[in-house]
Amino acid sequence: MKILVMGVGAMGSVYAALLADAGHEVWAVDTWAEHVNAINAQGLRLEGASGDRVVKSIRATSDVTDVGPCDLCLIATKASGVGPAARAAAPVIGPDALVLTIQNGLGSGDRIRQHIAADNVLLGVADGFGASMKGPGHAHHNAMKLIRIGELGGGITPRLIEVEKVWQDAGFDARAFENITQLIWEKFLCNVTFSGPCTVFNETVGELMTNPEHWVIALGAMNEAFVISRAKGIPLGFDDPVAYVTAFGIGMPKARPSMLLDHMAGRASELDAINGIVPFLGREVGVPTPYNDTLTAILRQRESQFAGAPT
Repeated sequence: MKILVMGVGAMGSVYAALLADAGHEVWAVDTWAEHVNAINAQGLRLEGASGDRVVKSIRATSDVTDVGPCDLCLIATKASGVGPAARAAAPVIGPDALVLTIQNGLGSGDRIRQHIAADNVLLGVADGFGASMKGPGHAHHNAMKLIRIGELGGGITPRLIEVEKVWQDAGFDARAFENITQLIWEKFLCNVTFSGPCTVFNETVGELMTNPEHWVIALGAMNEAFVISRAKGIPLGFDDPVAYVTAFGIGMPKARPSMLLDHMAGRASELDAINGIVPFLGREVGVPTPYNDTLTAILRQRESQFAGAPT
């Protein structure tokens, strides 16, 4: 299978390396020139949960037109990059090609549909990877738990099962689900709980949970998203959202959400797809969102100070 990976940061590098090592023709597209050059010159090094390897068969470029028609396009950018990635990839997405987007937060499917037919789109959720870049051409991942995939419109299809097998044969624990929207929302509640609050207070997940004042704010933000999910009729696999997100957090007390890592590095985060989208959704269904309004306002102000931020 010819696979295009749009965005080969930490997570995209994990996907590209293992899929290429499994024998697929993998093209990596990224705007980081040093990273692209390193992959072409010496291969992509991946170390961590899946072992230590250097994969030299990946072809890297900053120009997607170099790739030509592909069978599967993985969009592994940050949420803010999904729309531009889909627009760039559209010329190499034929009528039978599939696009699988794997991001935190909500709205990725809608961003892709602006440029690529919805019939081509699959949605994914990655759990428990904790990947990071060590330098150009060198990625690391602390764990590699689960890739969940599903059809944008729901249901189990032969093509979904085929894509599931591609991931499984490459060493991933990948599973196809009939209702991926439910799983995306379940992870979204965890993202809302920990991403914005950990970033505002500069705390790990465990530090946030053990600070009573901060934890109340985090749960308040989560509850706003939970109430919205009920108003929108989203099915969830639990009735007690506090117990659900608490169990999630207990499992990774030393973790720093990617939003916090972005702010520590002075770069814009996926705010608009996580805490920042909650007020928008709340207005749609008439649910007040004061916790997320406040968290978002604070984080937007901080991001406006980062180098390269729009004025």
